Amino acid sequence: MSQVLSDALIQVRGWQALAASIDHTVLKPETTRDQIIRLCEEAAFFNFAAVCVSPWWITLAAAQLSGTQVKVATTIGFPHGVHHTTVKRFEAEEAVRLGAQELDMVMNVGALKSGDRQAVQNDIAAVVEVGHAGGAIVKVILETPLLTLEEKILSCELCLAAKADFVKTATGFTGAATVEDVSLMRGVVGDRAGVKASGGVRTAAAAVAMIDAGANRIGTSSGVAIVHELGAPEFTAR
Repeated sequence: MSQVLSDALIQVRGWQALAASIDHTVLKPETTRDQIIRLCEEAAFFNFAAVCVSPWWITLAAAQLSGTQVKVATTIGFPHGVHHTTVKRFEAEEAVRLGAQELDMVMNVGALKSGDRQAVQNDIAAVVEVGHAGGAIVKVILETPLLTLEEKILSCELCLAAKADFVKTATGFTGAATVEDVSLMRGVVGDRAGVKASGGVRTAAAAVAMIDAGANRIGTSSGVAIVHELGAPEFTAR
């Protein structure tokens, strides 16, 4: 990033404001306990919105972040969204019980493409019901790189009907978030739901572009590098 652009971003946003929109994420299968601890320490240091970890690590993340403002997010039906609804519901119940405050669930793309709208809505609503009962919010991963324009619009409408709190672009496994998709999603949900851009957001310029397009959360494993671009201090362990 050029110094001119970096300076402009600092003036318009500031690294703290951008940090407050970041879900600091690590979902690789080889992730270790020490890496989760480091993730949580970084999130607390930079005051990120949340950490997003695999279900196995919820308890550890919740313990590490106790007493901070950083939320613990986890995945439901990850990464393909084709788990049966009863399984997603149980996974959500366990996640909330273990300390997750935000649930990022994967929509059943195959069911959507098969025309089974009611099944997709019911699948989302089941997780939303559990999440809201436990005080957690639910973000629905649409997997936008796999969807047509009409399917993206329909997915957002089904999420609203199911009372989801956020619509989210992608897992990152099938492609990256785009400014165009974020803008479209914001146009459909308006102020009735949040929009999370996730997948391939690795720079401050990309993150700000997503926010300008309508995102109010950014899911990324590059959160530390992003805020460093905007002048954030070096991380020091607690």
